[in-house]
Amino acid sequence: MITEDLLAKEFSRIIKQYYPSMGELLDGCYVKVITSYWGRPPKRLRYVGIYCSEELMPKIQEKKEYLREIAENMGLMQVVFLNATRLLRDPKSRLKQADPRLWLELHYVAA
Repeated sequence: MITEDLLAKEFSRIIKQYYPSMGELLDGCYVKVITSYWGRPPKRLRYVGIYCSEELMPKIQEKKEYLREIAENMGLMQVVFLNATRLLRDPKSRLKQADPRLWLELHYVAA
C-alpha cells in the first residue's frame, strides 16, 4: 500500500520535473497528503494539502490549476492551500498536541 508520505514526495517530484519554477516555490512549502473518510459506507478520499506562508500563498494559488491537474492524474481528489502562519498563530489550535512533527514543520515554513 502506498503511504501518504510517498504520495507527497511523488507529487513534489512530478511538479519539480514538469514545472521547475513552481517546484522552487514548493520548496518553501510543506506538502502533505491528507486522508479522510466520507459517506455511507465510508469512502476514503485523499487530497494534497500545501501549507505555505502568507508571502508565498498568492504565488502558489496562481498556479493552482496545474497542481490540481497533477493531483487528479495521481488519483487524488483535490489540492487544498493552507496558511501555515495563521495555523500557528491560532490560540485555539490543538495542532501542537495532535501532531507535533507537523507543528515543527510549519514553524520552518512560516519563518
